[in-house]
Amino acid sequence: MRLRKKSGATLSVIAQNRFRDAIANLKRVVDSGKIGKVTHVQIDSHWWRGHSYYDLWWRGTWEKEGGGCTLNHAVHHIDMLGWMMGLPQKVSAMISNAAHDNAEVEDISVAVLQYSGGALAQVTSSVIHHGEEQQVIFQGEKARISAPWKVYASTPKPNGFPIENTDLEKELTGYYEGLPKLTYTIHTGQIDNVLTALETGGQVLIGGEDGRRTIELITAIYKAGTEQRTVDLPIKKDDPFYTAAGILKQVPHFYQKSASVEDFDGGITVGSDYKK
Repeated sequence: MRLRKKSGATLSVIAQNRFRDAIANLKRVVDSGKIGKVTHVQIDSHWWRGHSYYDLWWRGTWEKEGGGCTLNHAVHHIDMLGWMMGLPQKVSAMISNAAHDNAEVEDISVAVLQYSGGALAQVTSSVIHHGEEQQVIFQGEKARISAPWKVYASTPKPNGFPIENTDLEKELTGYYEGLPKLTYTIHTGQIDNVLTALETGGQVLIGGEDGRRTIELITAIYKAGTEQRTVDLPIKKDDPFYTAAGILKQVPHFYQKSASVEDFDGGITVGSDYKK
């Protein structure tokens, strides 16, 4: 990033899922303040991959793949969280390999993030969840919203117990449905954003700082899970987890990679469209 500033070049990091209407407009509702202060965020980066998935030659090792599902599947969900909430103060996590004894890397991690205002976020990164149900849920003081879109608002009875606030639900849904649609989406949307920045001298939506924040959050999950303790952010330069080489020396090797095939046949899944 120092080189970018020094050179004046335009730098953008791929995070194409920000260019989905459901995600972009979820952030707009959060930023509007209509749900009140954010109190909790739930990130379900749920995927499912069979045992043979890690037989591909470059998968399943820390050296070649860089990590497991936290890095290579949940990265976009973790980017969404960082975009909407910023960097937390503390991270606690557990990492494990529950179903793939042909891989060194984790196939599930569960992390809890603490923010300065008291809010918590929980992030589940997994390739062992059947159905691949992926969602981003925000709990606010006034209401719950999510992608895929769902809203529920509560207001208290005199004794503090909840009753449904249908007026606020209608207001939030009306606001959400009235937000503009993106002209271009996913990769096309990000390419258009970069080209527009180059043509106009403007700023890209996703810069180097965004990429660094996402990688730092993932690294913090690996550090917390490896050391089995809560870690503080930002990660300091003298920390072993500050560099890729340092990470390779620290992380657990759950199993030894037992197969190496050159290629696979068959289609792939690329995640939720957040429409249902």
